[in-house]
Amino acid sequence: MTQRVTRAGLQVDKILADFIETKALIGSGVGADDFWAGFSDMAVTQGAKNRALLAKRDALQTQIDNWHIAHRNAPHDPAAYKAFLQEIGYLLPEGEDFQIDTANVDPEIASIPGPQLVVPITNARYALNAANARWGSLYDAFYGTDAMGSAAPAGGYDKGRGARVVARARVFLDEAFPIAGASHADVRRYHVQNGALLIDDLPLVTPAKFAGYRGNPKAPDAVLLVNNGLHVELIFDRAHMIGSRDQACLADIVLESAVSAIMDCEDSVACVDGADKTQAYENWLGLMQGSLSADLSKGGRQITRKLSADRSFIAADGSTLTLKGRALLWIRNVGHLMTNPAILLPDGSEIFEGLMDALITTLIAKHDLQKTEGLRNSHHGSVYVVKPKMHGPEEVAFAAETFDRVEDILGLPRNTVKIGIMDEERRTSVNLKSCIRAAKSRVAFINTGFLDRTGDEIHTSMEAGPFSRKDFIKRKSWIGGYENQNVDIGLECGLSGRAQIGKGMWAAPDLMAAMLEQKIDHPKAGANCAWVPSPTAATLHALHYHKVDVFAVQKRLKAGGRRAYVETILEIPLASYQKWTTAQIMAEVENNAQGILGYVVRWIDQGVGCSKVPDMHDVGLMEDRATCRISAQHIANWLHHAIVSPDEVEAALRKMAAVVDRQNAGDPAYTAMAPGFDGIAYKATQDLVFKGRVQPSGYTEPVLHARRLELKAR
Repeated sequence: MTQRVTRAGLQVDKILADFIETKALIGSGVGADDFWAGFSDMAVTQGAKNRALLAKRDALQTQIDNWHIAHRNAPHDPAAYKAFLQEIGYLLPEGEDFQIDTANVDPEIASIPGPQLVVPITNARYALNAANARWGSLYDAFYGTDAMGSAAPAGGYDKGRGARVVARARVFLDEAFPIAGASHADVRRYHVQNGALLIDDLPLVTPAKFAGYRGNPKAPDAVLLVNNGLHVELIFDRAHMIGSRDQACLADIVLESAVSAIMDCEDSVACVDGADKTQAYENWLGLMQGSLSADLSKGGRQITRKLSADRSFIAADGSTLTLKGRALLWIRNVGHLMTNPAILLPDGSEIFEGLMDALITTLIAKHDLQKTEGLRNSHHGSVYVVKPKMHGPEEVAFAAETFDRVEDILGLPRNTVKIGIMDEERRTSVNLKSCIRAAKSRVAFINTGFLDRTGDEIHTSMEAGPFSRKDFIKRKSWIGGYENQNVDIGLECGLSGRAQIGKGMWAAPDLMAAMLEQKIDHPKAGANCAWVPSPTAATLHALHYHKVDVFAVQKRLKAGGRRAYVETILEIPLASYQKWTTAQIMAEVENNAQGILGYVVRWIDQGVGCSKVPDMHDVGLMEDRATCRISAQHIANWLHHAIVSPDEVEAALRKMAAVVDRQNAGDPAYTAMAPGFDGIAYKATQDLVFKGRVQPSGYTEPVLHARRLELKAR
């Protein structure tokens, strides 16, 4: 039974109240009485507005469902469909041109393109790894992955592979930092003379790419280079295993990698009550105070991981140059949908979780804002909050208004809180310019996300007909229009040089060679950040930003004008060919079922919100609620249109449950689903599929939260 305390009419989980009063508020400059009074008023007044916005979502969805039902037997009429969406207020006028005026944005957001990590804030070790992933060893990234074409060998150090790593890294140096008249593979000495870098007495082709050094200028311990805003540190050490074999004593090449990272309170966590939320907030406080640590075993010994210090160099002009040792951190709050029993309102109802996140995560970030030295996140006095799953400009305006209230309660200047708008819901995509306008003094990030966006596409158009198979949905014209329009509108609204325009996740953390080949498309598309699944992936993806000058791409794209318009995005990716064989249908259903089960069983039974789940071919893929949403909605759509029967889906679930059990056989914490098929995790999967059509916007959260709470109550 949850122990609660009363604060300004709110019934607060005692664990959470104690954390706020004895940790988060201490040193914040905000008194407890003022905090709770403001929180209570905000929770009630903003909660009522939140509830009305959700009711509007439902009303619009009902109208869209009815329209599709009425037109189901007629050829789709795009013009009539667009006019209908305008008539009901789903599709709004775009409005006049404007430029965002977001101020006090840190350079990691405004002017340094690079990789971005997303990690569950509830896992301290993952959070620290992501924060410290600002710098990563290129040698390690090449050696320990398949980036050079083959997986790392088992056992001890392989000298042959090490030599290939060194050679491949020298190719990168030649491409990004060419020497006038020589190759980095052949030189023997790097030294600094009269503020210039000389390599075997030869200059760089672009001398301005030399940024600084550490140690003796005649034989530096490190040389710092910069290209397209990203730094590269060459480390020299003749006593090092690698440096001792290298003719220039080059022991490692360290790349500035994850320029920014998102600490996630949303899709990658399983926070269903006050204790869970407190764990998330406590780790965020540790990051903002610079005190977070995690004990772990590595190489047979116990170590304590902490936040990395800043890195100091002597600049080319002789001054001290200090570079941040950590990624710039965003905090992703939850969206507008969910409530949480951590706090009950005066009428006994649960608080909207997004309102709770808004105030508490910003309160915690105030600890960083008050610093003048030490480990700081923002040097420009800003708090960065990603706000996901918003539907249209009214909901963005509501988020901006909520942060007005937050700033008033906490005594922060207006627009201290910057907002990241995730373009992952259809009503946001078709009204993106108006969404940005609604937060034009706060927006510091927009991005695209195929998975959630497709999940919403299926749910919104559920009654239109059966959707294509998932791989074919990606090939439809709407997805290209969606991706292009996001960049085009972002550039029209002045985000270049002020904010991030992002692209989605590479979901296969073990397939780095494929990532190196394919993910360069993101900076080429004008994205100045893109999501990666690990610190190592961030280091490898950083290579792409050395090859592509993103701001030059953005300038060219802006000059060329918009490439996509709303008509393309409104195209519904229905299956034009439906003569699938039974084998094709069941292969699609089983693939979806296996992904859902593999994710849900860990979410429900272990409280793991994001994990590497083996697919049907035992390839590990990063799964979170977005991947679960699209798979569940896809099966629900095929069920609704009788492509597959309930009995066939149940058979697929049972078959795949046995597969997932086998894949998790080595996990001592795992509870098998077969042969009983009566566990809470299995029932949650059944709910997501068989009740998927009636879930709000097709979201998985209501089912997952309810079933996780059921398990925790046992």
